[in-house]
Amino acid sequence: MGSTPRLPRFKAAAVQSAPVYLNPIATAQKARALIREAARNGARIVAFPEVFIAGYPYWNWITDPITGSSWFERLVKASVLVPGPEIDVVCRAARAAGVYVVIGVNERSPVSLGAIYNTLVFIGSDGSVLGKHRKLVPTWAEKLTWTGGDGSSLRVYQTEIGPLGGLACGENTNTLARFALLAQGELLHVASYIALPVAPADYDMAEAIRLRAASHSFEGKLFTIVSCSTVSGEIMDAMATLAPNVRARFERKSSAFSGVIGPDGRVVGNPLIDEEGIVYAEVDLGKCIAPKQMHDIVGHYNRFDVFRLTVNPRATVALDWSQQDSEPEPCIKKPRK
Repeated sequence: MGSTPRLPRFKAAAVQSAPVYLNPIATAQKARALIREAARNGARIVAFPEVFIAGYPYWNWITDPITGSSWFERLVKASVLVPGPEIDVVCRAARAAGVYVVIGVNERSPVSLGAIYNTLVFIGSDGSVLGKHRKLVPTWAEKLTWTGGDGSSLRVYQTEIGPLGGLACGENTNTLARFALLAQGELLHVASYIALPVAPADYDMAEAIRLRAASHSFEGKLFTIVSCSTVSGEIMDAMATLAPNVRARFERKSSAFSGVIGPDGRVVGNPLIDEEGIVYAEVDLGKCIAPKQMHDIVGHYNRFDVFRLTVNPRATVALDWSQQDSEPEPCIKKPRK
């Protein structure tokens, strides 16, 4: 007989907080303190916002590309390598607390000074880096800053608390990306976001975040942990140097939502709206079973003879030696006699 699937129950924590803006090591240290706090309160997993280390390029939304170029340079200098010293701080904190961590970072390319990735880093309770996901398509104004990821990072990690995956912000609306995770057995999804008070006036960011998380949870019959950043006075002051009248826009309410959504699409416990803090909720993966009897879109409630999704799992690289028998010899010119 086969073994019974392990469907654990545990407490999840979603951080709703602002980074120490464009200061990666200080933000990593802030994350360490928040991990310790969440662990003291019984959390087994702690989710952090999109690009928490060390901040979101708000200048793309409030000024022109030429003016924003100097801020892009500052962000490049504040981006991190994965692995790297800032991630090491977070990994040590995860290991000491015995918790899983998913945290958003601005990841620097190891070969290019002009490429930054919006990356989610998955860290095990033993402090190891399980893997990373690079946001596939930057959203709207973000295209001025981030390079798109590839299919190699559409991964679900088998952990003690269940099959774990995640996506960043707007790509949680990407149906095929979400399906690619569901089809790998995802039962625990982290959706990382940033507060976007500078969105169009008729756009309710907090409600949009909740709606996206509810859609994924209901379709996939799983739990979604939503973690969203807040906008600090430090960020407002920085952006006010670009647009003096922008502070009122940054103070706009209903711009951040953090919480946990169950497999029925409803919020578990009480979410956080706009306020900084940590929200906790109980996750019981056993509750994913009954809803799947009705709609299991990666099982009986689909027609794989009609539909087929193909994912290219190869990493995109600047230079590929795969078609060569060996690396070419360097071209060295002999000196003339």
